[in-house]
Amino acid sequence: MSQRSLRGALRRLPRRQRQIVLLIVVVAALLGLYRLPEQLRPAPPESLKPGTYQVKRVIDGDTLLLGNGARVRLIGADTPETVRPNYPVEPWGPEATQFTRDFVAGGRIRLQLDGPPKDKYDRFLAHVWVGDRMLEEELLRAGLANAATQYRYSAAMKARFVAAEAEARSARRGIWSR
Repeated sequence: MSQRSLRGALRRLPRRQRQIVLLIVVVAALLGLYRLPEQLRPAPPESLKPGTYQVKRVIDGDTLLLGNGARVRLIGADTPETVRPNYPVEPWGPEATQFTRDFVAGGRIRLQLDGPPKDKYDRFLAHVWVGDRMLEEELLRAGLANAATQYRYSAAMKARFVAAEAEARSARRGIWSR
C-alpha cells in the first residue's frame, strides 16, 4: 500500500479511530526504541572513579543507576527487597526506595570508593554522598536498612553504620518498629 493510499484510508476513518491508530503507532515506535539491540545501547563503564555523578534512576533502596550506565550498590547498608526477581516485596522496601529517591532528588551525588570495586552482580560498590550526608548512614538511622558489616570496607565506616543502626533500633524506627 502506497503512502498516499494509506493517508486516504486514514482520512476516511472516524476521528476517534484515527486517534486510536495514531496512539498505536506512537506506542509501537516507543517500544521499538525501548527494545534497542544491546549493541546500540551505551555500555556501562568498565571502571568507576570517585567523584560526582548524575543519577538516572533509583532501582531500589540500595541500588542506583547512573547517567553513564553504571549500576551502583551502596556499601554497608542492605535495604529490604523490592525488585528482586521471583521474590516478594519485603516490608519497608518501598519506604527505603522512596527515601533513596528523596535523598538523591537533586540528581547529583558524590561517590566514595572503599573496598572491592564490584559485587557478584557486577554492580559498582560505593558510599553515596549528597552534600555532607551519606545515604547509607541516613537509611540506617531511619531504620530502613540493616548494617552490612560482613563485607570488606573500612572499619571506620563499619563503626558509623553500626552506630546508626543501633540508634534506629533503640528508637524503634522502620524495620525495628515491630
